[in-house]
Amino acid sequence: MAYSPCPNDTFVFHAWAHGLVPGADAPEVTFADIDVTNGLAERGELDVLKISYGALPWVLDEYTLLPCGGALGRGCGPLVLTRPGTGTPEDLTGRTVAVPSERSTAYLLFRLWAAKAVPGGFGEIVVLPFHEIMPAVRDGRVDAGLVIHEARFTYRQYGLHSLADMGEAWERETGLPIPLGAIVARRSLGAERLRALTETIRASVRQAWADPSASREYVLAHAQEMDLDVAKQHIGLYVTEFTEDLGEEGYAAVRALLTRAAAEGLVPPLDPGALAF
Repeated sequence: MAYSPCPNDTFVFHAWAHGLVPGADAPEVTFADIDVTNGLAERGELDVLKISYGALPWVLDEYTLLPCGGALGRGCGPLVLTRPGTGTPEDLTGRTVAVPSERSTAYLLFRLWAAKAVPGGFGEIVVLPFHEIMPAVRDGRVDAGLVIHEARFTYRQYGLHSLADMGEAWERETGLPIPLGAIVARRSLGAERLRALTETIRASVRQAWADPSASREYVLAHAQEMDLDVAKQHIGLYVTEFTEDLGEEGYAAVRALLTRAAAEGLVPPLDPGALAF
């Protein structure tokens, strides 16, 4: 399987990755940025992956969405960052914006927001690994950056300004949690194996919550330029009740995002039952 080195993923999958879930073999893990895992899923290269919900419509023929292990929540949306002096969204008209992936949930939320907030349209989109976006904005290589993960807690260290919060806009319009990262598994594994994977992931989540200190070394070993306090904030924000079980509200949020994005021509439309597990 593949997932990111971010604290929420290493926290959630620590027990499973270390063979600590009874009855479940430890997977062979590849760490990769979300843009890479989205591409791996589109090429069908691994059995289980953490991907962006924004990439989900392109992979549903081969992969099924698992009802656990991902990242949905409130108050955890992507931010549009600029250097000080950019005062309003209209200032982005014709400007270059760095994003972590054009198939990311963050990018979908940004496009849905910008359609209303930046009526003149932004300029060039540049895809960068998420940890390179803030330095690029700071150094003037791009005019704005769409950031995710722990950048919510660290952007001020780069002297940057938060122009807009995509999550606030989403929650204000829909009242739903923000669907960010999904766990998908290859359909060809079969129903029995997929159910077993789901229970293994849920057990790993529960073990992480029951003993947060157990995963600390693993989390910090893979976190990028992050101290313990920031890692804890990151985990608290992105590992929620929806990580254990999407539930009715979680599925409603995913359907709302992908339906709105399809209406704007940003993703392929979903077939009926496409999200069923």
